[in-house]
Amino acid sequence: MKPLHIIKQNTTLKRFVHYLLIPRGQARPRRWVSWFVNPLVHDRHRTSIIRSTARLDVLPFRVFELGVESTVEDYSVLNNGVGDIRIGNFCRIGIGSVVIGPVNIGAHVILAQHVVMSGLNHGYEDITTPIRLQPVTTQLIIVEDECWIGANSVITAGVKIGKHSVVAGGSVVTKDVPPYSIVAGNPARVIKQYDFSQKEWLKVDGTRRMPT
Repeated sequence: MKPLHIIKQNTTLKRFVHYLLIPRGQARPRRWVSWFVNPLVHDRHRTSIIRSTARLDVLPFRVFELGVESTVEDYSVLNNGVGDIRIGNFCRIGIGSVVIGPVNIGAHVILAQHVVMSGLNHGYEDITTPIRLQPVTTQLIIVEDECWIGANSVITAGVKIGKHSVVAGGSVVTKDVPPYSIVAGNPARVIKQYDFSQKEWLKVDGTRRMPT
């Protein structure tokens, strides 16, 4: 039996190992985990850059991947405590952005400043228990290749953003975005789509598409 399976099946041992990795009630790993464990466990390409003020709340028992020539800018936070984070090649995680797994980001993706992308939701249904003590749920967020997520946008759990799509700044995305689309607003809706037959971006007005 593998050591990880042994730990998972023994509640007392699991709690002890969790205590060694991260202080109780906190989201940030202990220093020794960040310095000595994660560099050996996680798949970070040698050409990728993580700025000195970025905060990596990443733990060894979940996946964290950062691809070729990808950059995590200053004051960003990446957290894989409840779900894996995979970031592809040639991506940029903008200043002050927050990425909470489970999240899969493709190649050539731009996150502008202060984007929040969280695959986690807190339970709230039990009114006799504080929300922070209730179980969390997770749903994978997928951002396909070549997307641009505008500043101050929020991407909610379970959303898939299709290839080469744009999320306008300040949008709150609660539903899937088709490939080659531009969405805006709160909640975000499609305002333009690329028409391959006409080879141009067309405005969307309800169910009709109009020339830009």
